[in-house]
Amino acid sequence: MAARGRMPMMQPQVIVLKEGTDTSQGVPQLLSNISACLAVCDTIRTTLGPRGMDKLIVDGQRRVTISNDGATIMKLLEVVQPAARTLVDIARAQDAEVGDGTTSVVLLAGELLKEVREFVEEGVSTQVIVKGFRRAADMSIARIRELAVSVDRADGAEYRSLLEKCAATSMNSKLIGSQKEFFTQMVVDAVLRLDQEELDENMIGIKKIAGGAMQDSLLVDGVAFKKSFSYAGFEQQPKSLDAPRIVCLNVELELKAEKDNAEVRVERVSEYQAVVDAEWKIIFDKLDQIVAAGATVVLSRLPIGDLATQYFADRNIFCAGRVSKDDIDRVCEATGCRVQSTTSGLAAAHLGTCERFEERQI
Repeated sequence: MAARGRMPMMQPQVIVLKEGTDTSQGVPQLLSNISACLAVCDTIRTTLGPRGMDKLIVDGQRRVTISNDGATIMKLLEVVQPAARTLVDIARAQDAEVGDGTTSVVLLAGELLKEVREFVEEGVSTQVIVKGFRRAADMSIARIRELAVSVDRADGAEYRSLLEKCAATSMNSKLIGSQKEFFTQMVVDAVLRLDQEELDENMIGIKKIAGGAMQDSLLVDGVAFKKSFSYAGFEQQPKSLDAPRIVCLNVELELKAEKDNAEVRVERVSEYQAVVDAEWKIIFDKLDQIVAAGATVVLSRLPIGDLATQYFADRNIFCAGRVSKDDIDRVCEATGCRVQSTTSGLAAAHLGTCERFEERQI
């Protein structure tokens, strides 16, 4: 009976940590976190404002980036410290929601942490500090709502003028600040071409081409994409088409080489020839199905080989392979087509169209 009343023996708790792991906690760890965040803030502090300096960053793959954008710099810094990583998340969230002010929000967070360091050292509870921050945030939001000015979209001229002022303000501290009037008009025109209800910024693509001056930049009233590697025969394809029928594919249109570990056992030459003929028949069936659907422009996320390129060129059809997913999505949104993962059952209803399709060298 006495043994039954005893408490069961507790097993010792074993915690396995990676070598070099910091196990500090309490006030020392809070102060360490604040110091790490302030170190990150000091790194990007000099990039703030119209006279901010640019940072040159070289990553592990020897790629060089020159920028004064807070979100870009924070992403390239590869911050490891957990508390400092929250500053990276703040910058990314600001960039995703607003598109500007990434450096400002990081520095604001750093200044708030600097102010509360003394309270932490004096032993003030973190819950009290957080409660104070939340109250201050509510008061700030209330004050901002008092200062807010409503925007009337009915007046197109006034609405455009407001957008231009906002765009010019965000360009003051960027590399293109000297040409902000030129790019302000371009940015506002691009935004106004979007669906004003959804405002999907992914529908705006930026293509970078080496050489030329900043004034050579232009806004394409449509969809533009870079043409990747082309096989022989592409020069025979049409360079411009009016009212084309566009098909977007996620299909590989080339003869695939056998894998290294592939093995085909044949006993007669006729059996080997049957295998080869089957491969050719598969790809020609795909090409015939595309032509039968009435497509005059063929875009694919996967490669389009030399056989398909010449096949389409002989039939006055333009084709381009290895088109990026973002560009394919924009083409589908603009033309009304949908990406097809197979050519079987391809019909005219699956194709999109536009006013004009043109290949231009820049």
